[in-house]
Amino acid sequence: MPSASILPFPDRAVVSRCRAMTTEQIILFTLFGTVFALLLWGRFRYDIVAFSALMVAVVLGVVPTQDAFSGFGHPATLVVALVLVVSAGLVRSGAVFLITRTLVDASRSLRAHIALMGAVGGILSAFMNNVAALALLMPVDMQTARKAGRAPGLSLMPLSFATILGGMVTLIGTPPNIIIAAIREDSLGAPFAMFDFAPVGGAAALAGLAFVSLFGWRLIPQRGGDTTQSNDVSAYIAELTIPPDNKQIGKRLAELTEAADKADVAILGLIRDGKRRYGQARNSVLQADDTLVLEATPEALDEFRSSLDLAVADSKREEALNAAGDGVEIIEVVVPEDARITGKTAQSIGLAWRQRTVLLGISRRGTRLIKHLRQTPIETGDILLLLVPRDTGNDVADWLGCLPLADRGLAVTTNRKVWLAIGLFAAAVMAASVGLLYLPIALGLVVVAYVLAQIVPLNELYDHINWPVVVLLGSMIPLGAALEASGGTELIAGALLSWTGTLPAWAVLTVLMIVTMTLSDVLNNTATTIVAAPVGIQMAQSMQVSPDPFLMAVAVAASSAFLTPIGHKNNTLILGPGGYGFGDYWRMGLPLEIIVVAVSIPAILTFWPL
Repeated sequence: MPSASILPFPDRAVVSRCRAMTTEQIILFTLFGTVFALLLWGRFRYDIVAFSALMVAVVLGVVPTQDAFSGFGHPATLVVALVLVVSAGLVRSGAVFLITRTLVDASRSLRAHIALMGAVGGILSAFMNNVAALALLMPVDMQTARKAGRAPGLSLMPLSFATILGGMVTLIGTPPNIIIAAIREDSLGAPFAMFDFAPVGGAAALAGLAFVSLFGWRLIPQRGGDTTQSNDVSAYIAELTIPPDNKQIGKRLAELTEAADKADVAILGLIRDGKRRYGQARNSVLQADDTLVLEATPEALDEFRSSLDLAVADSKREEALNAAGDGVEIIEVVVPEDARITGKTAQSIGLAWRQRTVLLGISRRGTRLIKHLRQTPIETGDILLLLVPRDTGNDVADWLGCLPLADRGLAVTTNRKVWLAIGLFAAAVMAASVGLLYLPIALGLVVVAYVLAQIVPLNELYDHINWPVVVLLGSMIPLGAALEASGGTELIAGALLSWTGTLPAWAVLTVLMIVTMTLSDVLNNTATTIVAAPVGIQMAQSMQVSPDPFLMAVAVAASSAFLTPIGHKNNTLILGPGGYGFGDYWRMGLPLEIIVVAVSIPAILTFWPL
């Protein structure tokens, strides 16, 4: 076995194969080059590009027909899909609200806010898909920026980078780690375990988070960003009821102000025994069945309701809807002049008993209402917030004669099941970590349990899966396997070895990381991983050393896409809301990538010796 620090010259057979490629290799390299070029161009969606390449490969005979769709049943593909469903369940259960509502404070300094949100985002993305983690925290970050009177662009990029960094720590945090583990299982007989990535990924994540929160945010160009987004969303006059045995009973109304401010909700008044209380309402001691009159957006209303465990004004109707087993959803409708409800009240037309629908809120061009919602006559132009039985929104809107607004993904948080959702997920992670259950099986059991417990409604189950990503993975995995089987990865490995010559091992790992990072900055990180991981294994085998450090280098590098908005979905998500330009990312991203490489190489050689 050669020295761990000095490389031998590459095997002559490998070099000779580099000079004379087979027809199969030429076709596969051409296909991969075409796929990468089309992904860079961005004219066509990445899943269509990848699937088309797979079909061409099958027709040309470089991918066997019987293996054409093997990628769709591959463990990596299944884990990615299951993680997205589990992430949705954690959101719907209120687990994320439980974390963020106790931590976010608009009065903190920008540096402290970035450090805190980065830590929360990093921890969340370690145990759920990092795109989902950013999607959860981005509205919270923008809301905090609005309250603090600063541009959201100052904190959105650090948050995006933090969620990318956090995903490096565990097997399920990011697709590249899942793919690396699956490739290791296929090539070496055993996958990486849940926390095998933690020593290296954790070191890189901690160093990256420290840089982002202490210095990196200062490198972001200061632009206004999308500060109008929240103002475009209608604020509703709504009512929430204090149920029996609620912890708020006995408190004064004024004591709820802090929770209301955190959720961006305005408390307008109190209704007791059907009468609106004026004057000293703020000093009123809250009782069971009191109704709070609020002004809020739908998202803020749901957060406030979840945080204080309140009920909708028509709580009996909500309980009946949930008991029916189909679940509920929230829709928004505009009232035209000829609508059935125009000039009438929700109570008078029997909205509750005829359509099993609860009126949650009314938006009336900034006008504040003084009556019970269900006793308020509806006017032309009002926007109604309705709680309806699942999949009946269009029927309810047609019956009312109203026009449904575009779906904004509004959901009802079932916070009574928060600890059940967290417990099931924690048990699955623990079982997979100690080897009691295979990870896809553990996550599959969590999904089944979430559906049975109605944490994720059955008819919503497949809505949470990012199907383009599934198609991309399912298409690229057979192509990657064909490239490896044809000796194509050996050619790439041989080329890299010939370039590095007699460089020490740490330098070879550095070159591999830089090449992988460069690809990941301009391509989908999934496609980059599928190509780079087999190359790392071939390089290790040519050097006659352990492939694990090379796989770890690829895993960290493939996730480190910080230079462009197209390298990672999280960077794309913040592009508009943060008001960023294409060239803004490298200012903080380039030093961050250098730090990741500088920290990862010693960590790899320490925890995964050659």
